[in-house]
Amino acid sequence: MFKADDYRLRLKALSDTLAEAKYALDIDNLDGKLEELKIEQEKPEVWQDLEKSKHIGREISSIENKIASYEKGVKAIEEANTFVDLIEEADDESLIPELEDMISAAEDDIEQMRIRALLKGKYDANNAILNLHAGAGGTEACDWTQMLYRMYQRYCEQVGFKVTELDLESGDEAGIKSVSFRVEGENAYGFLKAEKGVHRLVRISPFDSNKRRHTSFSSLEVMPEVDDEGEVEIRDEDIRIDVYRSSGAGGQKVNKTETAIRITHFPTGIVVTCQNERSQLQNKEMAFQYLRAKLIERQIAEREAADAEIKGEIKKIEWGSQIRSYVFCPYTLVKDHRTGYENTNVQAVMDGDIQGFIIDYLKKTV
Repeated sequence: MFKADDYRLRLKALSDTLAEAKYALDIDNLDGKLEELKIEQEKPEVWQDLEKSKHIGREISSIENKIASYEKGVKAIEEANTFVDLIEEADDESLIPELEDMISAAEDDIEQMRIRALLKGKYDANNAILNLHAGAGGTEACDWTQMLYRMYQRYCEQVGFKVTELDLESGDEAGIKSVSFRVEGENAYGFLKAEKGVHRLVRISPFDSNKRRHTSFSSLEVMPEVDDEGEVEIRDEDIRIDVYRSSGAGGQKVNKTETAIRITHFPTGIVVTCQNERSQLQNKEMAFQYLRAKLIERQIAEREAADAEIKGEIKKIEWGSQIRSYVFCPYTLVKDHRTGYENTNVQAVMDGDIQGFIIDYLKKTV
């Protein structure tokens, strides 16, 4: 039996959530801001400044996406309410599955709006620079770092973010010792900043001939990319810039000219490298962006440490403080073709939105 009032109450709750997101995103005032930005974008001096033009373009795109998302939510709720009336009048219960699909799609869209409304931090809307480092575990840790890198790449592809590799150091036998990459997209830092910390993997190692259980660690740094050079001051006397030949498989120009850049920041001891681009100038620009991001992240960490000290709680990145554990350790083992054992009762303790990607990765490697 079709209960129209139940669906109307469900849509009313959805409409209330949409109204809260509208207020949080300041939708009412976005039209005026959008018009101002478009007028600013048409000025000749803006087109002569590539960085400013790109910055305004990103702002315009962000505002247009917010407005479009809100209007899409309003339209979806209106259509669902109309569909409820139609089913009630026609007394045709065969249309209920279609109504459920309409409401589910509206709920997903409005939930995404609500999440965007929560990302109100100073740098949440910025691009992000991520840095993965293999920790304790040797070759197993390097393999785990490569798995995490692939996992984040796939996550970014799914949500529409662009990934650009900045620097990569391969492991001695397999995997990756460290990798730095940039993630470009709306609210990239806001979505990824909670991933920073130590990630732990427990599994039967394919690199151990005795098929023992191994625990490996990999740390992830997440930094906001800052376009405004005024955010942090980098003085010439505080840095040293070294150029060297890029590492890699070789080929035309690669490894034959000194295009890779290393910048050392003396006051903090931070060292950044970039060798992804073919041009030394492009690598230098990217390395400075990476350095600014590291300095901004250092400022954020110092503020958070100060706040934690006031509260009396400071957690170190060590055993027991990892943000997520991936446990693939079987209770019962039987022979199989990959590791010599078969997982008959596998415990997979995984938290977070991207847990499915690592499971899929491991299935593909079998």
